Amino acid sequence: MRNLLVGDAMASVLDLDAGTIFVGGAGAGYATPETMLLKLANRHGLVAGATGTGKTVTLQTLAESLSAAGVPVFLADVKGDLAGLAKAGSDQGKLHEPFLARAGQIGIDLTYASYPVTFWDVWGQQGHPVRTTPAEMGPLLLSRLLDLTEAQEGVMAIAFRVADEEGLPLLDLKDLQSMLVWVGQNAADLSTRYGNVSTASVGAIQRALLVLETEGGANLFGEPALALTDIIRQDADGRGVISILSAERLMNAPRLYATFLLWLLSELFEQLPEVGDPDKPRVAFFFDEAHLLFDDAPKALIEKVERVARLIRSKGVSIWFVTQNPADIPESVLGQLGNRVQHALRAFTAKDQKALRDAAQNYRTNPDFDIAETIQQVGTGEAVTSFLQPKGVPGIAQRTLIRPPFSQVGAITDQERAAIRATSPMGPKYDTALDRDSAHEMLARKTQAAAQAASVKKDDDGLFDMPAGAGRGRPYQAPAREKAAPRGRSDSIVQTFGKSLARQLGTRTGQALVRGVLGSLIKKR
Repeated sequence: MRNLLVGDAMASVLDLDAGTIFVGGAGAGYATPETMLLKLANRHGLVAGATGTGKTVTLQTLAESLSAAGVPVFLADVKGDLAGLAKAGSDQGKLHEPFLARAGQIGIDLTYASYPVTFWDVWGQQGHPVRTTPAEMGPLLLSRLLDLTEAQEGVMAIAFRVADEEGLPLLDLKDLQSMLVWVGQNAADLSTRYGNVSTASVGAIQRALLVLETEGGANLFGEPALALTDIIRQDADGRGVISILSAERLMNAPRLYATFLLWLLSELFEQLPEVGDPDKPRVAFFFDEAHLLFDDAPKALIEKVERVARLIRSKGVSIWFVTQNPADIPESVLGQLGNRVQHALRAFTAKDQKALRDAAQNYRTNPDFDIAETIQQVGTGEAVTSFLQPKGVPGIAQRTLIRPPFSQVGAITDQERAAIRATSPMGPKYDTALDRDSAHEMLARKTQAAAQAASVKKDDDGLFDMPAGAGRGRPYQAPAREKAAPRGRSDSIVQTFGKSLARQLGTRTGQALVRGVLGSLIKKR
């Protein structure tokens, strides 16, 4: 076997000549290698099993192997366990003896090693801030994030359309909030062009944004936005960098978690060029707690995920869904997952038993054992596996003992995480937020200009003000005797109109008339 890094821990599990990754030992005594073809890794995969059956360790070993093969990896760490990829395992660890025995049983060397890791965090606490802009996310995913109704989603789409037409960049949350205020103020005019814009819908969207802001979700929106090239890169040794998204806090906002991952998937689909079937994936994504992607998701969104999963293969992207039960994944998406690792399922209820039978039917039959029964019997670290064979043929189901990881199992200390973050080249680029001139600032200037114009117009109203004391009672004073002027022609039409207007302005009706005329002018401005 030839490894990317000769003599390291991966020499016994990575064969680049054959283009295979060693997953574990199968067959009698677990002596038969169970491998995955790198060329077919972009046909996507599934890692499923009940809590405590070994899904996390399997995810960790797959990430190690792909990284060693030069494939960048992006994964969500929902419990903090996967941070151990950044640190080599130790013979002093409590799992060393079981791992050593397992390695000997399946015929590999147990040599501990660390892997290149970059930490990311929406809140910027456990890793570099990861951001996107409302413009990049788009109205569909934002509506999904905010759980909007169909009518409210329509108003959101109108806001985005108007922002594009008016040249108002939507770069952060306050940009979107200001845009919605403007849409509400001009609802009548916009309704005639784009359809009904209800102020009630605008208010509902603003309330949803306020809740999102209160929960800290506003941190997701802003600049600098995450560049995909920064999660699709290799280190100086040619190993794929493993990007770990800290999702411990993010899991408290499951809709935000799901929306972010779906946005990332969509961005990859839209930006990456077609590469056909490469010798290995360009990037691999592991979506832990994958059921959150589909819980209460509208049909249109599920169809989009299915389409992306079906077509992104040709762009060299490998997607792995990690969940407790395959039934959590829609059938239309499940059918796109060619590589499968099924850890133990427990069938305590009738519903569980049905899910077990359905899971077993997704595998190519092995005459040596009953698949449904085996799925219930496999112990921790064991799984029923099936990987695509040459020409994309599903492999026969195998009972497999998964290889032990070479990196540390479990979390690392805060000090170790901080040290890794401090040396990361991503820090100077993302740790400091930017606030460019965008929709919020532009609309504020327009509002200020309109207010100033209204103030000028108000000053003009003074031309019609009566002098101080006008209309009050005064003592009578006899006019001085003057020489009477000769009677001439009557006042001109203009003079007559002016006098009439002056008299009229002194009345309440006239004053209301002036306020109405000037008010409409100001409003139009």
